Amino acid sequence: MPLLARDGAVVLTGYENTADALVVAAARVLGSRLRELYPHRVRTSQDAGPVHLHADSFDLVVDVGGVPSRRRHPDEDHVLIQYVRPARSGGDSCALDAYGFVDGLASTDPTLLDFLTGTDVDLYGKWAGLRGLPSTPRVARHVEYTRTGRRIVRRTDGAVPLHRDPDTDRVRAMLTRFDETVHALEPTLPRFRLAEGDILVLDNYRCRHGRDAHTGERTVRILTLRTADAR
Repeated sequence: MPLLARDGAVVLTGYENTADALVVAAARVLGSRLRELYPHRVRTSQDAGPVHLHADSFDLVVDVGGVPSRRRHPDEDHVLIQYVRPARSGGDSCALDAYGFVDGLASTDPTLLDFLTGTDVDLYGKWAGLRGLPSTPRVARHVEYTRTGRRIVRRTDGAVPLHRDPDTDRVRAMLTRFDETVHALEPTLPRFRLAEGDILVLDNYRCRHGRDAHTGERTVRILTLRTADAR
Protein backbone atom coordinates (compact mmCIF):
# COMPACT_ATOMS: atom_id res chain seq x y z
CA MET A 1 0.00 0.00 0.00
CA PRO A 2 1.59 3.31 -1.08
CA LEU A 3 0.26 5.26 1.93
CA LEU A 4 1.80 2.79 4.38
CA ALA A 5 5.14 2.99 2.59
CA ARG A 6 4.97 6.79 2.59
CA ASP A 7 3.77 7.45 6.15
CA GLY A 8 4.53 4.26 8.08
CA ALA A 9 0.96 4.02 9.39
CA VAL A 10 -2.58 3.85 7.99
CA VAL A 11 -6.09 3.47 9.40
CA LEU A 12 -8.43 0.97 7.72
CA THR A 13 -12.19 1.43 8.03
CA GLY A 14 -15.19 -0.67 7.04
CA TYR A 15 -13.96 -3.96 8.54
CA GLU A 16 -16.05 -6.27 10.69
CA ASN A 17 -15.22 -6.26 14.38
CA THR A 18 -13.74 -9.77 14.32
CA ALA A 19 -10.35 -11.44 14.68
CA ASP A 20 -10.65 -12.77 11.12
CA ALA A 21 -10.79 -9.19 9.86
CA LEU A 22 -7.25 -8.62 11.11
CA VAL A 23 -5.90 -11.46 9.00
CA VAL A 24 -7.86 -10.31 5.95
CA ALA A 25 -6.56 -6.76 6.42
CA ALA A 26 -2.97 -7.99 6.68
CA ALA A 27 -3.34 -9.94 3.44
CA ARG A 28 -4.92 -7.02 1.60
CA VAL A 29 -2.34 -4.48 2.74
CA LEU A 30 0.82 -6.60 2.51
CA GLY A 31 -0.17 -9.28 -0.01
CA SER A 32 2.52 -11.67 -1.16
CA ARG A 33 5.07 -9.98 1.11
CA LEU A 34 3.52 -11.78 4.12
CA ARG A 35 6.00 -14.20 5.64
CA GLU A 36 4.72 -15.25 9.07
CA LEU A 37 1.69 -14.36 11.21
CA TYR A 38 1.64 -14.79 14.99
CA PRO A 39 -1.44 -15.60 17.11
CA HIS A 40 -3.64 -12.57 17.65
CA ARG A 41 -4.18 -11.43 21.22
CA VAL A 42 -6.87 -9.43 22.99
CA ARG A 43 -5.89 -6.67 25.40
CA THR A 44 -8.48 -5.19 27.78
CA SER A 45 -7.76 -2.37 30.21
CA GLN A 46 -10.04 -0.84 32.85
CA ASP A 47 -9.61 2.72 34.16
CA ALA A 48 -5.97 2.61 33.07
CA GLY A 49 -3.09 5.05 32.92
CA PRO A 50 -1.30 6.05 29.71
CA VAL A 51 0.71 3.68 27.54
CA HIS A 52 3.89 5.44 26.43
CA LEU A 53 5.17 5.38 22.87
CA HIS A 54 6.71 2.03 22.02
CA ALA A 55 7.56 -0.25 19.12
CA ASP A 56 5.83 -3.52 19.86
CA SER A 57 7.95 -6.67 19.57
CA PHE A 58 8.82 -9.59 21.82
CA ASP A 59 10.49 -13.01 21.81
CA LEU A 60 8.14 -15.69 23.13
CA VAL A 61 8.18 -19.44 22.44
CA VAL A 62 5.75 -21.92 24.04
CA ASP A 63 5.42 -25.71 24.00
CA VAL A 64 2.29 -27.00 22.26
CA GLY A 65 1.99 -30.79 22.44
CA GLY A 66 5.75 -31.17 22.71
CA VAL A 67 6.46 -28.91 19.73
CA PRO A 68 8.07 -25.46 20.26
CA SER A 69 5.71 -22.84 18.83
CA ARG A 70 6.52 -19.19 18.39
CA ARG A 71 3.89 -16.72 19.62
CA ARG A 72 5.95 -13.56 19.22
CA HIS A 73 9.08 -12.66 17.27
CA PRO A 74 11.64 -9.96 18.12
CA ASP A 75 11.75 -8.90 14.47
CA GLU A 76 8.02 -8.40 13.86
CA ASP A 77 8.01 -5.61 11.31
CA HIS A 78 4.27 -4.81 11.22
CA VAL A 79 1.51 -4.65 13.80
CA LEU A 80 -2.26 -4.36 13.26
CA ILE A 81 -4.46 -3.07 16.08
CA GLN A 82 -8.24 -3.37 15.84
CA TYR A 83 -10.50 -1.34 18.13
CA VAL A 84 -13.00 -3.73 19.67
CA ARG A 85 -14.46 -1.52 22.40
CA PRO A 86 -13.45 2.16 22.80
CA ALA A 87 -13.18 3.54 26.32
CA ARG A 88 -16.01 5.58 27.81
CA SER A 89 -13.67 8.59 27.90
CA GLY A 90 -10.01 9.09 27.06
CA GLY A 91 -7.87 6.35 25.57
CA ASP A 92 -7.11 8.28 22.39
CA SER A 93 -4.14 7.01 20.38
CA CYS A 94 -0.99 8.70 19.14
CA ALA A 95 1.85 7.69 16.84
CA LEU A 96 5.34 8.93 16.10
CA ASP A 97 7.51 8.63 13.00
CA ALA A 98 10.63 7.32 14.75
CA TYR A 99 12.76 7.83 11.64
CA GLY A 100 12.08 11.55 11.84
CA PHE A 101 12.68 11.50 15.59
CA VAL A 102 16.10 9.84 15.22
CA ASP A 103 17.13 12.08 12.33
CA GLY A 104 16.24 15.13 14.41
CA LEU A 105 18.54 14.05 17.23
CA ALA A 106 21.53 14.93 15.07
CA SER A 107 20.85 18.57 15.90
CA THR A 108 18.86 18.37 19.16
CA ASP A 109 20.72 15.66 21.09
CA PRO A 110 23.72 14.11 19.28
CA THR A 111 24.80 12.34 22.49
CA LEU A 112 21.53 10.42 22.61
CA LEU A 113 21.82 9.67 18.89
CA ASP A 114 25.30 8.21 19.42
CA PHE A 115 23.93 6.01 22.19
CA LEU A 116 20.98 4.72 20.16
CA THR A 117 23.10 3.91 17.12
CA GLY A 118 26.32 2.81 18.82
CA THR A 119 25.58 1.01 22.10
CA ASP A 120 24.49 -2.60 22.57
CA VAL A 121 21.83 -3.33 25.21
CA ASP A 122 19.86 -6.38 26.31
CA LEU A 123 16.46 -5.58 24.79
CA TYR A 124 14.40 -7.83 27.10
CA GLY A 125 16.61 -8.04 30.16
CA LYS A 126 13.99 -6.59 32.54
CA TRP A 127 11.74 -9.54 31.75
CA ALA A 128 14.36 -12.30 32.14
CA GLY A 129 12.13 -14.33 34.50
CA LEU A 130 9.19 -14.56 32.12
CA ARG A 131 8.33 -18.12 31.07
CA GLY A 132 8.80 -18.64 27.35
CA LEU A 133 11.35 -15.85 26.99
CA PRO A 134 14.72 -17.30 25.89
CA SER A 135 17.42 -17.22 28.56
CA THR A 136 19.98 -15.98 26.03
CA PRO A 137 20.09 -12.16 26.12
CA ARG A 138 18.81 -10.40 23.02
CA VAL A 139 21.72 -8.07 22.32
CA ALA A 140 21.08 -5.24 19.87
CA ARG A 141 21.19 -1.50 19.38
CA HIS A 142 18.12 0.69 19.37
CA VAL A 143 18.83 1.73 15.78
CA GLU A 144 20.03 -0.94 13.35
CA TYR A 145 19.58 -2.06 9.73
CA THR A 146 18.41 -5.29 8.14
CA ARG A 147 20.44 -7.07 5.49
CA THR A 148 18.19 -5.46 2.86
CA GLY A 149 18.81 -1.97 4.22
CA ARG A 150 15.60 -1.36 6.20
CA ARG A 151 16.21 0.77 9.26
CA ILE A 152 14.91 -0.55 12.59
CA VAL A 153 14.18 2.00 15.33
CA ARG A 154 13.27 0.30 18.60
CA ARG A 155 11.83 1.35 21.93
CA THR A 156 11.10 -1.28 24.54
CA ASP A 157 10.54 -0.94 28.29
CA GLY A 158 12.59 -4.13 28.74
CA ALA A 159 16.00 -2.75 27.76
CA VAL A 160 18.84 -2.95 30.32
CA PRO A 161 22.66 -2.79 30.20
CA LEU A 162 24.48 -5.97 29.23
CA HIS A 163 25.58 -8.21 32.09
CA ARG A 164 28.74 -6.82 33.67
CA ASP A 165 29.03 -4.10 31.04
CA PRO A 166 31.84 -1.83 32.29
CA ASP A 167 29.78 1.10 30.98
CA THR A 168 26.66 0.13 32.96
CA ASP A 169 26.16 3.47 34.72
CA ARG A 170 26.30 5.42 31.47
CA VAL A 171 23.94 2.99 29.73
CA ARG A 172 21.39 3.27 32.53
CA ALA A 173 21.62 7.06 32.43
CA MET A 174 21.12 7.10 28.66
CA LEU A 175 18.16 4.72 28.84
CA THR A 176 16.56 7.14 31.30
CA ARG A 177 17.38 10.07 29.03
CA PHE A 178 15.80 8.23 26.10
CA ASP A 179 12.62 7.59 28.10
CA GLU A 180 12.39 11.19 29.26
CA THR A 181 12.90 12.53 25.73
CA VAL A 182 10.15 10.31 24.32
CA HIS A 183 7.76 11.10 27.19
CA ALA A 184 8.28 14.83 26.63
CA LEU A 185 7.21 14.45 22.99
CA GLU A 186 3.96 12.66 23.74
CA PRO A 187 1.83 15.70 24.73
CA THR A 188 2.75 17.44 21.44
CA LEU A 189 1.48 14.64 19.17
CA PRO A 190 -1.95 14.69 17.46
CA ARG A 191 -4.51 12.30 18.93
CA PHE A 192 -6.94 10.12 17.00
CA ARG A 193 -9.88 7.99 18.11
CA LEU A 194 -11.03 5.07 15.99
CA ALA A 195 -14.49 3.51 15.74
CA GLU A 196 -15.29 -0.11 16.58
CA GLY A 197 -13.78 -2.40 13.95
CA ASP A 198 -11.30 0.15 12.59
CA ILE A 199 -7.73 -1.15 12.21
CA LEU A 200 -4.50 0.77 12.74
CA VAL A 201 -1.65 -0.68 10.64
CA LEU A 202 1.90 0.28 11.64
CA ASP A 203 5.34 -0.28 10.17
CA ASN A 204 6.85 -1.60 13.39
CA TYR A 205 10.40 -0.76 12.34
CA ARG A 206 9.49 2.89 11.81
CA CYS A 207 6.53 3.96 13.97
CA ARG A 208 5.96 4.05 17.70
CA HIS A 209 2.45 4.14 19.11
CA GLY A 210 0.81 4.79 22.47
CA ARG A 211 -2.44 5.90 24.06
CA ASP A 212 -3.80 8.25 26.71
CA ALA A 213 -5.21 7.29 30.09
CA HIS A 214 -8.88 6.32 30.04
CA THR A 215 -11.91 5.58 32.17
CA GLY A 216 -14.13 2.58 31.63
CA GLU A 217 -13.17 -0.53 29.69
CA ARG A 218 -11.14 -0.40 26.49
CA THR A 219 -10.41 -3.48 24.34
CA VAL A 220 -8.24 -3.99 21.27
CA ARG A 221 -7.12 -6.97 19.20
CA ILE A 222 -3.47 -7.08 18.14
CA LEU A 223 -1.85 -9.04 15.32
CA THR A 224 1.90 -8.98 14.76
CA LEU A 225 3.73 -10.41 11.75
CA ARG A 226 6.84 -10.51 9.66
CA THR A 227 7.03 -9.75 5.96
CA ALA A 228 9.63 -10.76 3.38
CA ASP A 229 11.39 -7.48 4.18
CA ALA A 230 11.86 -8.27 7.88
CA ARG A 231 15.20 -9.06 9.43
